Amino acid sequence: MKRIISVLMENAPGALSRIIGVFSQRGYNVDSLCVAPTSDPSLSRLTIITHGDNKVIEQITKQVNKLIDVLKIADLTEGAHIERELMLIKVATRTEAIRSEIKRNVDIFRARIVDVNAHNYTIEITGTTDKLDAFATTMSQASEIIESSRTGVCGLGRGERSLRP
Repeated sequence: MKRIISVLMENAPGALSRIIGVFSQRGYNVDSLCVAPTSDPSLSRLTIITHGDNKVIEQITKQVNKLIDVLKIADLTEGAHIERELMLIKVATRTEAIRSEIKRNVDIFRARIVDVNAHNYTIEITGTTDKLDAFATTMSQASEIIESSRTGVCGLGRGERSLRP
């Protein structure tokens, strides 16, 4: 089962390595991670996507919470939350028909063309992982995908739920 774990941690050298070390020591894979400083530059928010049952996730969160760099940890999938991912994707635009089809799909998926040249478009899209997967599949059917890059999921709890020190 996909799990989204949010960690409020010290923004210090080695902190990320120690947290991810908990996963690797126990043989659990990290599907994606997203980390950046918060409004307080001494703190960072880390969002980790992994898979596991309740017992596995409980064990991991207990071990991560013991680390000195960790202030708080929460499994966002336990409640209402918002998750987003960013993808940049470059597609070939060899003919007018392909360009038109790409523009149509960009509009349907509410993406944006952020760079244009004679041979390709670079497109920016944000949304859930499923939406980005569907967009990539659609683009591969309409044109050649030259390259793509994804950020990994970031997320927050909905409403009053927050991860503050």
